[in-house]
Amino acid sequence: MLPKGGIFITSLRFFLLIGNSNFEHIKLIIMSTPRYSAIMLVDDNELDNFINKKLIETEAFSAEVAVHASAMSALDDLKKRAAQPASLPRIIFLDIMMPGMDGFGFLDEFAKLSDEVRKQCKVVMLSTTESFKDLNRANQNPYVYKFLNKPLNKAVLDAINI
Repeated sequence: MLPKGGIFITSLRFFLLIGNSNFEHIKLIIMSTPRYSAIMLVDDNELDNFINKKLIETEAFSAEVAVHASAMSALDDLKKRAAQPASLPRIIFLDIMMPGMDGFGFLDEFAKLSDEVRKQCKVVMLSTTESFKDLNRANQNPYVYKFLNKPLNKAVLDAINI
């Protein structure tokens, strides 16, 4: 039996017992180890970013979620992180339709970044568009790992294995 506030650690999960030692009043909280150390969301829609970030945090998909409302902001962040490759996001969830620089413009600039950045970061394009042209264009880009329809959900996160 663990004491109040005791922690039991297994190789896959952490269990934290809160309450008294009487099992009638114990809450069990399961905290998973995140699958990725960092990911990035690039989308001009604040609501989509909020929902996706909460889903990623709830599902313990990533320890860090960098959120950018513009492609330029995301590129600037990647350039800064390039000096410390361990800080680079493993996955970049990239919206296609954004004002200013769209997702394809981001990919054009992403291609100019260092080999280290391009190898470390896998781009997953997100869109509500059902345009065959956009899908084809995304699938032809060597930096696009997957093309997914919004919104993200648990099943989609579970299926991503980079």
